[in-house]
Amino acid sequence: QVQLVESGGGLVQAGGSLRLSCAASGSIISIGSMGWYRQAPGKQRELVAVIISGGTSNYADSVKGRFTISRDNANTVYLQMNSLKPEDTAVYYCNAKGVVTPLTYGEDYWGQGTQVTVSS
Repeated sequence: QVQLVESGGGLVQAGGSLRLSCAASGSIISIGSMGWYRQAPGKQRELVAVIISGGTSNYADSVKGRFTISRDNANTVYLQMNSLKPEDTAVYYCNAKGVVTPLTYGEDYWGQGTQVTVSS
């Protein structure tokens, strides 16, 4: 069983910073990519940033230059969020794609979500 556990959300004033963490646990052989999505009330879930196993990263236009995704080993990913804006308020979800375990191949997994609230 693969689990993604997120931490680091909270309440911050506009212009502030937060760092989200996501650790994947279980009998993981490899993970293709890890990323962060967010969902604001009444809106669809959207991609924020993704990093693949080779280190290449991609960002939503709305967060370029403010957010940085990193992966310090095979199974942990971070999202450093600077210059936060009220419109960044959402539940942030960690995602792992292409997960390989002894029993499964290419599965996707989601974390439980962590709330980020940016006050104006």
